[in-house]
Amino acid sequence: MPLKTTRFDAAEFLTNTDFQTELLTDAFETGDATYIAVALGVVARARGMTDVSRQAGVTREALYKALSKDGDPRLSTLIGVIKALGLRLSIHTEATPLS
Repeated sequence: MPLKTTRFDAAEFLTNTDFQTELLTDAFETGDATYIAVALGVVARARGMTDVSRQAGVTREALYKALSKDGDPRLSTLIGVIKALGLRLSIHTEATPLS
């Protein structure tokens, strides 16, 4: 008898804003653009993609595509999503700046 599997969606389990923040912090710390986009997509789905897309000023379909592993969101889209999620980016010096 074949094994029956169920599709896993992290958004169904990341309902706590602390966990969402932890995921996004980890994604941004890696600097991996794909991971950042996917993590934003997970959090957006957890909070309601329709509301997030409306507040970010993009269609829901475009947002799903942009925040997928194959997406390449524009900076304006990322900023809109971050704002819609009620988040704020900050920049910190980590190492000696380039001369």
